[in-house]
Amino acid sequence: MTTALLRTPLHDWHQTHGGRMVDFAGWAMPVQYASIVDEHLAVRRAAGMFDVSHMGRLTVAGPGAAAWLEEQLTRRVAGMARGRVRYTLVAAEDAAGTRILDDALVVHGPVVPGDAAADTWGLVVNAGNRQRVVEWLRSRLPVAGVRLVERTAETAMIAVQGPAAVGIVASLAPAADRPRLEALGGYTSTVTTLAGVPAAASRTGYTGEDGFEVVVDATAAQPVWEALLGAGAAAGLVPCGLGARDTLRLEAGMPLYGHELVEDSDPFAIGLGLAVDLEGRRFPGSETFRAAAGRPPAQVRVGIVFEGRRAAREGSLVTAGGAACGRVTSGSYVPSLGRAVAMALVDARHASPGTAVDVVVRDSGQPGTVVALPFYRRPRPAAG
Repeated sequence: MTTALLRTPLHDWHQTHGGRMVDFAGWAMPVQYASIVDEHLAVRRAAGMFDVSHMGRLTVAGPGAAAWLEEQLTRRVAGMARGRVRYTLVAAEDAAGTRILDDALVVHGPVVPGDAAADTWGLVVNAGNRQRVVEWLRSRLPVAGVRLVERTAETAMIAVQGPAAVGIVASLAPAADRPRLEALGGYTSTVTTLAGVPAAASRTGYTGEDGFEVVVDATAAQPVWEALLGAGAAAGLVPCGLGARDTLRLEAGMPLYGHELVEDSDPFAIGLGLAVDLEGRRFPGSETFRAAAGRPPAQVRVGIVFEGRRAAREGSLVTAGGAACGRVTSGSYVPSLGRAVAMALVDARHASPGTAVDVVVRDSGQPGTVVALPFYRRPRPAAG
């Protein structure tokens, strides 16, 4: 028995424009249109556009919303200014112990257009974890004072990423909104109108580039998608699939749930300590994380670069001096660097940059060097 894949509001557009569709976390999603390498480089040099409507979008509202979120998330939300966005983990705690259910973005403000109430918050979660996160959070709701509504199916989410992305998105906004969008800081969100359609726009992304993630009503997804393509064509904007999104996030050293981050991860060992605010707080898993924060990790997340293009894959064995010292969590050829790279969890004593390691790829050792993450950092505008 097979289960029908979920479809985003842009599914038919992808099919009729050459998108190679694959099953991703139960959704039919485009992995590429023509070339993953070309799409990757377009994002680094100009701009690329991704359908990320499979990501879960949740609204949390009510007079008790802020206090309730403060008790559920690993990241502190108390005192967050309206419009701010923070990266957080969602952890569950029960008789089986602490489990990290997902990593997420929490927004103080609307995550979808139309949620204008002052007590509105939003969460953006991974597609593959959406259902269990919703079930866990709903099990934690108080009797009154907080409402949690899933908005995924009724909306679409489009990521526009790259050096030209901000100008492209702003060009579709009313003239009065353009300066505000262009000046919007990183990890900040706002509401506006794009191509005549109400939209929630956040200066976030998953590629290591500047850009926006835009949420519109599902019925407006294709008109807005096509308007963005038209506005960005001259600048080099192209539609991109999830293949390029994965090589871009790997190059940028960003963790992916299910690879670098799993249920029993030590967030401090994998470089996600910034997502856990412990001081003066209690939340599901807080005591587990407090204990982890107080001891040196046995293994840590590192980058490994190879001289060639042959890629290690998740699970590949890492050795140092002939002895096993870790496993690859993600690996690929990355076009911006023109070589293969990997992220891995390795024993702490082998984690220093410059350490020589071997990674077993197709039954043979491939020499590599441990490096600090990220592999790629986008150029910053020149001062003055």
